[in-house]
Amino acid sequence: MKALQFSATGDLAALSFVDVATPVPAANEVLVQIKAAGLNPSDVKNVLGRFPYTTLPRIPGRDFAGVVVQGPQELLGQEVWGTGRDLGFFADGSHAQYLTVSAKGVAQKPGHLSFAQAASLGVPYTTAWDALERSGVTKGTRLLVIGANGAVGSATLALAKVRGAQVLAAVRRPEQVHVLQMQGVEAIALGQPEALGAQVNAVFKGGADVIFDTTGFWLPPAVAGLAPFGRIAIIAAPVDGHVQLPALALYRKGGSVVGINSLLYNCEQCAVMLRQFGRFFDEGLLPLPTGLREVALADGLQCYEDVNQGSADKIIFLP
Repeated sequence: MKALQFSATGDLAALSFVDVATPVPAANEVLVQIKAAGLNPSDVKNVLGRFPYTTLPRIPGRDFAGVVVQGPQELLGQEVWGTGRDLGFFADGSHAQYLTVSAKGVAQKPGHLSFAQAASLGVPYTTAWDALERSGVTKGTRLLVIGANGAVGSATLALAKVRGAQVLAAVRRPEQVHVLQMQGVEAIALGQPEALGAQVNAVFKGGADVIFDTTGFWLPPAVAGLAPFGRIAIIAAPVDGHVQLPALALYRKGGSVVGINSLLYNCEQCAVMLRQFGRFFDEGLLPLPTGLREVALADGLQCYEDVNQGSADKIIFLP
């Protein structure tokens, strides 16, 4: 089969488009013919050596959608999707024509999603779902999403709406505020960090029950916008990994910080999440992805470069 593969880390030049043997599924696995595979920033960082536990040589790629062609009889021919921490790190990933994965590590693909749409959702939607679950977002929860225009932020807005939360989006630029408002989402423009608390309190009197910072830069100022016993969920940090946290203000509010890391969940655990929210696409409660950039897998090397250079395109490989 054709695949993208790297045998060293530290440079995207280590990634090659190669011929490798089609994998053979073990007794408890399925062989999935990949119809579409998502490219995430973490896939690029993986080739660059940011994850010390990656074993080599390795085919990268976490998100996929395809058809089961070998495995348990009841799964043969099923259209499935999946994602997980194993793929691309210590098991070969989805940037190939075929993939082996645990039979419990795939979920039935929602019928309303194309293969490309399904492959675009794995990492951002499981990350958003985990953040909402672990920070206790339910009906009526006052939720602030910082960086609401990004992939995880957009997923969080959509999933929080399904849960009945009251949502406030925070973005950098006025035009982004306008786009969100046109979609019926209340939004504010991020300005000076010390102003965030007042901005949040102007919308949610007494503060937000949950603040989800998807950017890694707003944890300290977010404390001022937190309601008593509120939770701040984070999925990123500054480059050096450190922030100056106003601990006094945080504990006086009874507040807590919840770390969210999608790489804590294997394919089987992610499949459970995909089943939980996947039905909302078929029920018309979640928006179908648009604006995807579909690219032949053979042209994938340039796409890795594009993402590394800051491209915000959601790239989907078609093997």
